[in-house]
Amino acid sequence: MYKYFPHTQEDLQAMMEKAGVKTLDGLYAQIPENIRFRGDYQIPSEMSEMEVRDTFAKLGSQNEQLTCFAGYGVYDHYTPSVIPSLLQRSEFLTSYTPYQAEISQGTLHYIFEYQSMMAELTGMDISNASMYDGTTAAAEGMMMAVAAGKKQNKVLVSGTLNPKTREVLDTYALHQGIELVTIDTKDGVTDIDDLKAKLAQGGVAGVMVQQPNVYGIVEDYTGFAEACHDQKALFIMDSVAADLAVLKTPGEWGADIAVGDGQSLGIPMLLGGPYVGYMCCTEKLIRKMPGRIVGMTKDNRDQRAFVLTLQAREQHIRRQKATSNICSNQSLMALFVTIYLSLMGKQGMKEAARLSYAGAHYLCDELQKTGRFSLVYDQPFFNEFYVKYDGDIDTLYQRFIDAGFLGGVKFADGILFAVTEKRTKEEIDNLVKIAAL
Repeated sequence: MYKYFPHTQEDLQAMMEKAGVKTLDGLYAQIPENIRFRGDYQIPSEMSEMEVRDTFAKLGSQNEQLTCFAGYGVYDHYTPSVIPSLLQRSEFLTSYTPYQAEISQGTLHYIFEYQSMMAELTGMDISNASMYDGTTAAAEGMMMAVAAGKKQNKVLVSGTLNPKTREVLDTYALHQGIELVTIDTKDGVTDIDDLKAKLAQGGVAGVMVQQPNVYGIVEDYTGFAEACHDQKALFIMDSVAADLAVLKTPGEWGADIAVGDGQSLGIPMLLGGPYVGYMCCTEKLIRKMPGRIVGMTKDNRDQRAFVLTLQAREQHIRRQKATSNICSNQSLMALFVTIYLSLMGKQGMKEAARLSYAGAHYLCDELQKTGRFSLVYDQPFFNEFYVKYDGDIDTLYQRFIDAGFLGGVKFADGILFAVTEKRTKEEIDNLVKIAAL
């Protein structure tokens, strides 16, 4: 009956004795009876390939496809149709973990290209071979700063950081003995005076800010890097990857570590993932960086070859002393980003950013003309903005959904709207008409 289960009855008995239960049901004894499912699972009988495809097509048709004007860290950018085809090419679909360079040249090659492009996009010296997502990349950046700061265990975090990212930082910090302190905000941006005051108290290993921030505002971080470095603290910048095509890079701001999510580089929203986190840093921090780094060399025939240049072995053999225990990465999504950046090129990236910027500002202007919306902060923004609504937000939000729109993200006492290059003038105008009712 269970021919695919590898465990023998003796194995199960030993496991239950170790767990202190007599039966497998005993493992779930603490689950309240009123939330347990006691019926039969609705699992269909066997089907042919054609029937399976038809079944899943019908299930998929039940999804409601909304025109997306929401962001908050995930953005509806266009995915060039050639990417899915290139992802499946055999030279890229080699070993997931490229320990053996001689059979993993395809994987190593695209990781090397990914690193090169991300380093250029962020203006930093070094990029690793990608992280799981933007929030865990931020957490790894926080721990990296503490590891580099030796006896310093305090990290200052801007109050304009995305709350989702802050929650992950809190989780990691709790178990790493890291003290997180919030930097005050002023008019929707990070208060540099409060930053300097908290830095002066000492014990700070790093400072983390976001660009654009959670309200979509493009902050001016002039003087931040200098303030951090004067107190021997590292400056960490979390950025939306696609926006760096036109915004001042973390490297130009003087950041030591750049982190963020690469989802905006053409990866579909995919109901929440998988995405890819990026991490870049200055060369002097290379040995504190988690993950792996791929380099290019020549083999004994003088041909170009790619190899794993650096990875911290403590991740594998001394886990308790490791800077990080991330030993692998979502390499498929790193390949996705690499192909996207190659196809778009510098001009394509700038054009997509320009369209996103223009669409967002047009939508903001049109919403304000209705007399029902007002910007919460009078600050420069890129493709996302935060407005108050003179009315019931829940009712408005439902009107958007009924009309086929995901009309922003309800945030605090307002709405956070985002526009990408996919949104047309007609779609924006229709959204405004609904908002004006």
